[in-house]
Amino acid sequence: MTTTQAEADSDTSGGPSPDRSWAAFTERGPWVVERDEVRWTNLATTLRRQAQGEVPVLTKPTRLPPGVHVITVATRLARAIVPWMVRKKRRKHADSAASRADVSLRLRRAAEDLGPTYIKLGQIISSGEGLFPPELVEEFKKCRDQVPAEPFSVVKQTIEEDLGARLEDVFESFEETAIAAASIAQVHAARLRTGEHVVVKVQRPAVSQLVRKDLRVMAWLAPHLVGRIPVAALANPPALVELFAETIVEELDFRMEAANMLDVATMLHDLEQDRYVVPRPHPSLVTRRVLVMERVYGFNFDDVAGMKDAGIDTVDVVRTAMIAFMEGAIVEGIFHGDLHGGNLLVLDDGRTALLDYGIVGRLSGSRRNAFLRLMLGATTNDVKGQMAAFRDLGALPADTDLDAVIADLRLDQEPIDPTSLTGEEMVAEVQRVVKALLGYGAKLPKELMLYVKNLVFLDGAIARLAPDLDLIGEVSNISMLFAMKHGERLGRELGVNPDEVEFDMDGVKASMGLDSSVNSLTYRELQERRALIQKRMQDHVEAEGGRLGRR
Repeated sequence: MTTTQAEADSDTSGGPSPDRSWAAFTERGPWVVERDEVRWTNLATTLRRQAQGEVPVLTKPTRLPPGVHVITVATRLARAIVPWMVRKKRRKHADSAASRADVSLRLRRAAEDLGPTYIKLGQIISSGEGLFPPELVEEFKKCRDQVPAEPFSVVKQTIEEDLGARLEDVFESFEETAIAAASIAQVHAARLRTGEHVVVKVQRPAVSQLVRKDLRVMAWLAPHLVGRIPVAALANPPALVELFAETIVEELDFRMEAANMLDVATMLHDLEQDRYVVPRPHPSLVTRRVLVMERVYGFNFDDVAGMKDAGIDTVDVVRTAMIAFMEGAIVEGIFHGDLHGGNLLVLDDGRTALLDYGIVGRLSGSRRNAFLRLMLGATTNDVKGQMAAFRDLGALPADTDLDAVIADLRLDQEPIDPTSLTGEEMVAEVQRVVKALLGYGAKLPKELMLYVKNLVFLDGAIARLAPDLDLIGEVSNISMLFAMKHGERLGRELGVNPDEVEFDMDGVKASMGLDSSVNSLTYRELQERRALIQKRMQDHVEAEGGRLGRR
């Protein structure tokens, strides 16, 4: 780091900025945000509603292919997959890990060739540690900030068109080389004519039209893929396309993102969560394709050595992340929807700055109530309550027979320790559960997908920053914090007496496959259990593949 956040905060003399009275911003910002005077805040609500209204149109499958773009996509994917399949069939890859690394590389290159929409899919995969093969996750992490940047001439033209002024009339200096380049936009460091250090996010040209074209192609292809995706997830391709569309359409207008920044900053302030800060968007330099914001400085979230050398408590960083994320979702119904290492900076004083607000989860009305009931059911081991909450969130059809689901998934039986199963038994169990869920028409709603994806990220963050954290102790402490700090409010909203809610720690342990007598479990120990499970399943899959190949 060439500049610390403390030095940046001291650039402006005087006390804390007035906008910290309502938002979790840095102490002394380069400007003051007057929320009621920012013109794009009210507009963002309308834009968000229009974007979601467009999703059914974009994802409605057509009888005929939507133009020649289908051929382009199919050809590029075939070029990536077919040679790998041929080589695999000829057994030139004796090592299955090497084989997965090869196809992961091919898919990542195909995604980059196909453009922003497919790169965004890759970025989502890159956040799915534990959900996707590790080779695929590692390869697609390159889609986060190693995507080829647009030429500076294109960036300059976009800025001047949207701001209605020459670049040099707005910026005293502007770094031509991007700090990072991703699927939808790229980011440049700059300094305003008025002296403030800023970051400028610039949308790629024509990306809005290209994403919509790609979504129509995906919607046409999806029905043809039903039953053909050999992934142990809810592999309902049309539903997945709709879910992806709901997520990406809101990233195509930066006025929505700027409004998201203010909403999350307000939420963090209201929760008195002072260990997180949000960069200020510029009150007037925000358009559909350009977003100028305050620059913050810190350690990359994955720079564990750098943080420890600076005396930062990485366990506290992780603990704060877990609490802030869960409080936002459960208490306020809003949370950052795309947590990954590139979207977090740890400041020199140990606080964390949240970056990139293109995706934000929002829960309101009946859906937030259902989410609260889901969380309550998880802590009290109320299986039927959880299933009802899943249904009301849209994960199951409204007319689903919940008792039948519970029986088919064997949720009414004693949990099984997965480490006690053979590889064959574990593979069979996963296949049985997936088949049952698909049979009931299960799907993953947008808000739940974002929540789960963030939990997966936090899982990986614990592995890197706090591997010896006692997970059972943390679950107990967080539950106690929620009961003391938010119990009365949540009880009132759910219509229950918080004093009568009993936290079922044995149920939590059982969900981890642990006996009730286990009183502690570090993340390192959990990883060892997972590694054993994964090895047994992988050994069975490879042995089965070898057996079939000898026929």
